[in-house]
Amino acid sequence: MKRFFVKASIGAAGLLALLVPLQGCTNLDETPPSLISTSHFFNNDAEVLAALAGVYAQLRTTAPEGGLYDAIEMTSDEMVEPIRGPDWNDNGQWIDLHNMTWTPTSIATSNFFNPIWNNPYAGIARANLFLGSVQNTTFANKASIIAEVRALRAFYYYLMMDFFGGVPIVATTELAKHPRNTRREVFDFVEKELIAARDSGLPATRPVEDNGRFTQGAADAILANMYLNAGVFTKDGAAGGINATGYNSCTGVIVSGGQDACLAADSAATRLLNSPYYRLADSFPQNFRADNNKSPENIFVVKFIAADGLGLDYAMAVLHYNQYAPLSPWNGFAVQVQTYNAFDSTDKRRRVILIGPQNDVLTGAPVCVRPSCAQGAPRLVFTDTIPDIRSATEGTGARIYKWPADPSHVGANSGNDFAWFRLGEMYLIKAEVENELGNTATALQLLNTLRARHDTVAAPLVTVNRSVILKERLLELLGEGKRRQDLIRFGAYTNRTDDPTLAGGKQARANYYVLMPVPQSQIDANPLLTQNPGY
Repeated sequence: MKRFFVKASIGAAGLLALLVPLQGCTNLDETPPSLISTSHFFNNDAEVLAALAGVYAQLRTTAPEGGLYDAIEMTSDEMVEPIRGPDWNDNGQWIDLHNMTWTPTSIATSNFFNPIWNNPYAGIARANLFLGSVQNTTFANKASIIAEVRALRAFYYYLMMDFFGGVPIVATTELAKHPRNTRREVFDFVEKELIAARDSGLPATRPVEDNGRFTQGAADAILANMYLNAGVFTKDGAAGGINATGYNSCTGVIVSGGQDACLAADSAATRLLNSPYYRLADSFPQNFRADNNKSPENIFVVKFIAADGLGLDYAMAVLHYNQYAPLSPWNGFAVQVQTYNAFDSTDKRRRVILIGPQNDVLTGAPVCVRPSCAQGAPRLVFTDTIPDIRSATEGTGARIYKWPADPSHVGANSGNDFAWFRLGEMYLIKAEVENELGNTATALQLLNTLRARHDTVAAPLVTVNRSVILKERLLELLGEGKRRQDLIRFGAYTNRTDDPTLAGGKQARANYYVLMPVPQSQIDANPLLTQNPGY
């Protein structure tokens, strides 16, 4: 079984002590065997921090190249995984996922949605055990660490809410089966926990050695995203009011304090834009390369380091077999042609896509298809189109190479962090909200400020509307795990079709696919659970 690790450190010297392996937990009425025992733990501050690292551990399952990330990207218009000869069939899981043909028992559900249910709940279980164990314990920075764990637990519930809608809210270590709460109840719980954590202990910033731990800014970033998506996140699927074919506005949705969700999103984004702790990076690539821990733009990240079993392996999923010597990548994920064509040719953000004749990503030497150039094979050329989802060549499809291989990589492990939220997205959130509120001039200014950056990435826009905003989010956030949310919010997810040049690709699906099915294995384990409508 693959192991997941996290850095939740008090400095580089303490890193190894805080790397905690964690296995998945099927449901919260089980006691995961890897969990701490309250009878003999928390004897000193180091043990508290080790337990805290265990709560962070499950963040690793949310980043590239994990199942949750795959489910976001492959069900959107950004990526597709075609079958390449004997590779990438995997019993049909990738096509089942991409084409949205899944059911509660199909292979995409078993291999993607079931872990998406299990892994956040494993983090929630650890958070609950931690919070229950510290009630009568004294240690340094107790209020701040409790706030940190509450925020982490809230983020795991945020992920569950996004994919499945209403899920059981369990905030204690009680061993019992629970029915599903409504999606609105989960939304309210996450919102309450994030606000409480932000206002009762989370620091405004962290020292360099604790980069990656929760801050007030991370809480505000999640809240801004939640409020923007409130027209979706407060409704239990298409049957519960989500418009699967039209825009779902945050206007008119009431959130904490009786505030309109759009105004709340605007306020949270504005706090971050005005914060002295964040600014746009000096260049767009700085947010993604191996030293992106230094980027002032990244707000909430999943930490990786170039060490055995502790690094980001995204490059392995996208690069050709011969493109990352001496490693042999898996030659997998390809970008869809309509997404590549959405970029203007002068937009610097398009440079994260590899297309045309290819070289080794570290040495720059030209590369060929298998077996190799030395054996007379032709030059490797990534194409823009993908003719057939079930029959692709080695060079079929361009590749999103946003997180480049770390020159100091250890095996497949690179030290690039993955940012769930960065300041660039806050510009986009505020722009979308301002547009909804009728302040189009402000919205346009925000989008053009983002384009200008310190190193201009694209020419200024001359107009703004919902379509422009959706496209700008694609250009700015390509591959960053936001596209599924965006398409659902804009009513363009279930009815989306692949480019007609892709034979065997996705066709329009029923509206209820705005939510994933609850895996039947979870309902079998807990009969109090109910299935999402339509499945």
